[in-house]
Amino acid sequence: MKIVTGGPFVIIINSKDAQVLDLEVLGRVRIRGKKRDVVAVADLAADELFVKQGEIVLLWDLAQELGVKEGEELEIHTEINPRSLMFIKKKLDGKGLNESEVSEIIKDLVENALTEVETTFFVAGCYRNGLSLDESAFLTKAIVRNGGRLNFEKKPVLDKHSIGGISGNRTTMIVVPIIAAAGFFIPKTSTRSISSPSGTSDTMEVLAPVAHSKEKIMSIVKKTKGCMVWGGTLDLASADDLLIKVERPLSLDPEGILLASIMAKKVAANVSHVVIDIPVGGEAKITSRKGARNLSGKFVALGRRVGIRVKAVITDGSEPIGWGVGPALEARDVLEVLHGRGPGDLRKKSLFLAASLLRMVGVKNAEKKVKDLLDSGAALKKMREIVGEQGGNAEITAEEIKVGKFVYEIRARMSGKISKVSNSLVCRIAKAAGAPANKGAGVLLNKKVKDSVKKGELVFKIYAESEEKLEYAKSLLKEEVFVIR
Repeated sequence: MKIVTGGPFVIIINSKDAQVLDLEVLGRVRIRGKKRDVVAVADLAADELFVKQGEIVLLWDLAQELGVKEGEELEIHTEINPRSLMFIKKKLDGKGLNESEVSEIIKDLVENALTEVETTFFVAGCYRNGLSLDESAFLTKAIVRNGGRLNFEKKPVLDKHSIGGISGNRTTMIVVPIIAAAGFFIPKTSTRSISSPSGTSDTMEVLAPVAHSKEKIMSIVKKTKGCMVWGGTLDLASADDLLIKVERPLSLDPEGILLASIMAKKVAANVSHVVIDIPVGGEAKITSRKGARNLSGKFVALGRRVGIRVKAVITDGSEPIGWGVGPALEARDVLEVLHGRGPGDLRKKSLFLAASLLRMVGVKNAEKKVKDLLDSGAALKKMREIVGEQGGNAEITAEEIKVGKFVYEIRARMSGKISKVSNSLVCRIAKAAGAPANKGAGVLLNKKVKDSVKKGELVFKIYAESEEKLEYAKSLLKEEVFVIR
């Protein structure tokens, strides 16, 4: 059957055959073909017209893995549950895990031996009971051990990462070309969005393909010094993407997994120095400076354990960064800043983070250096090189980026000054409009905190690619996005 699960391998078996095997729904079986055997989970078919006794249906990815064709004979045996389930239950019970236990969970995850339900229980255990720094280090190493790695002979290799949670925070796409233009390697691998309307990979995909092999990434970086790619298709920290898949529905992002997820990507990309952006705000992931300092210390300590020098910086997360929220709108902001225009807060934060990175490797007058690289057009030229090497249109302009054709304008109900922009509500509206799956969907802000506004003046727009999603986004407007005083 030409259906791909993207997770554990699945078969469909007649319910009477299942009785013979003493097999329940989602029970495990080992399927033995001519060349190899694979563990899969079973769904049961009650209707003999769909699956006859003595036959099984293989979903497409399993059939490809086994290398079998319709009509071939296979052996099926029941399979005992993996030992890692005991360790997942141990975490749910609030007990700590040792290195071998964490390693076995991740190994089974990558080998598709765990169902999504079982993986979800592991994430839930980490969310409810937390991970110690030791457990985060074990998880980091296990993710790297069960994935691929890049290898750069020359050091330093730089990187920048945000813990996320702030809409429109696309500083990476400005920092990477600045650092690459300065002559340093900066191979940026990112996951797709977990809880926001767009991640770096989602936004970069508007400009160029982000799914590349390890060999292609190495080629891109050797030619341009930088890249902005998705780690999911190249087996870099692949367990990380499997964890994110089950985190996404409830927007879960347990701190211990977040630490390990970020650091695993850096180890896999052969990074030596990284700046971690920790936004703090009332509606950010981290709501207090005390919490940010605590997380900062954990990043630095975890970096020491895996051989990476980490500098964590605490930034303002009180409102969205930039004007656009959603892949296409954020890509427009990025190109505008690289052209010397665009939102001032996005430009300012990007320059600050780029300078922080250069200072880590001993570059003097780092602030002037990064500003010159941006203002001279060197960063824009480098961005065009990277986009071109990744297979995109290197000459694309902000105006050429298409956004959703269904638009709704929201205007001020009174005159005054903007005292607050709700980051969480902007995020929810942009996602309801279809972001990040619909690249042209999102929110375009026209005002920010401290701006003056007159009654009836435009404050923001919602873009969608369908009328249905626009209506859904509009239904969230019962709450106030802007507070005007």
